[in-house]
Amino acid sequence: MSGTPQRPSEDTTLRLQAPGPGYGTLTALWDGGAATLALPQEGTCIIGRSATSSLVIDHPSLSRHHAALHIGPDLYIEDLGSSNGTTIRGRILKPQERMPLAWGEPFELGRVVVIARLPANASRAPDPPDHPTMANVKRLVELVSPTDISVLILGETGAGKGWIAQQIHGRSRRAAGPWLHLNCAALPEHLLESELFGYERGAFTGAAQSKPGLLESASGGTVFLDEIGDIPLATQAKLLIAIERREVLRLGALKPRAFDARFVSATNRDLESGPAREAFRRDLYYRLAGLTINVPPLRSRRDELPSLVQTLLEASASRLGRPVPAVGPSALMAIQSYEWPGNVRELGSVLERALLWCGPTLESEHLGLRPSLLPPAPGPSAIPPPRASQPYIPPPEPSRRTLAEDVHAVERKRIIEALEQCGGNQSRAAELLGVSRRTLINRMIEFGLPRPRKG
Repeated sequence: MSGTPQRPSEDTTLRLQAPGPGYGTLTALWDGGAATLALPQEGTCIIGRSATSSLVIDHPSLSRHHAALHIGPDLYIEDLGSSNGTTIRGRILKPQERMPLAWGEPFELGRVVVIARLPANASRAPDPPDHPTMANVKRLVELVSPTDISVLILGETGAGKGWIAQQIHGRSRRAAGPWLHLNCAALPEHLLESELFGYERGAFTGAAQSKPGLLESASGGTVFLDEIGDIPLATQAKLLIAIERREVLRLGALKPRAFDARFVSATNRDLESGPAREAFRRDLYYRLAGLTINVPPLRSRRDELPSLVQTLLEASASRLGRPVPAVGPSALMAIQSYEWPGNVRELGSVLERALLWCGPTLESEHLGLRPSLLPPAPGPSAIPPPRASQPYIPPPEPSRRTLAEDVHAVERKRIIEALEQCGGNQSRAAELLGVSRRTLINRMIEFGLPRPRKG
């Protein structure tokens, strides 16, 4: 597929065929609307507003023949001299310019976001989109929220998948309806089915009265299936039927009950390859993944760190009833140099812990992070990747103690150090710690520390 292709004539352009086995789909999203169209197995599809296009998307920002999607061993998108442009990975294509495209990778035609997906029975997994950015994530959230398309959020543990799901619900027309957050990994398999679908009186021993399932109770709102990759295979089949028909059959019931809920799912597993692909039904995957959003890890979002730190500090300070400290240069340098294997969740825990014993200014010693082998690049937010000559050394495994236990241990140590530094003078130690003398005494009693005599 080299060279500069010419616009295909109408008689050689493939016509849109009815969806069926072996056919992929093309999902289009725009402000307040969405559409899913069937793709041929191979060939060239013209996308545009004209009725003579292979794939018709009637949106004012599209040209009559806007772009061509070339389907074969590889996937390509080509701009056909459109008025409002074809954008991929933030770059606007020149007229008649053709660019490789990954299956599942979003691109823009005018103000319409489009995603081409492999068929559900495809023998190979799609190529993952390169370098997802938070700008792309926010754009997709903005466009998909007003629709009822099912969304699958992918990303590492702690990257913010739950926050993205809440944003989708909060921006949707269902925002006033129920929000059901169900952690599929937390419920035992024998309870998951009865919790999801409900049961009738006498359905099993102990069922003294009927109970509606969680899917019924979420009608009119959004169901967030967290850790969907951990749902048992037997439950997957029943969940698929519930999603397809939008009705549930309670345990022990004879007639199904209708419900109206939108599904947003999340997982840190790669459901498109490896063992997870074999353990997760393909038909359920494609029902849940009407649109896939890849959330990048925090280590690739270092430009966000200053604003993210401020946001998390303000939230923690409000929760703990403490003033928001200023972030010192050493703290920001340590934060930007750290790899954050636990992503945003780890950053939030570290900042909340540091907030308990820092003064008016948060410095690096309050964070308890290992210094990075690499100095930060010039500027407040640019950190280079590790060089080959300086291999990344993973941070020590996190403590098995709870956050409260960690906080108490550090706070106790800090009090002892302050008292030693002040020669046992409790008033001066309290001033050094930034707390009242009464608070210091209460903490000493709580931690079993003897009150030193005045020297």
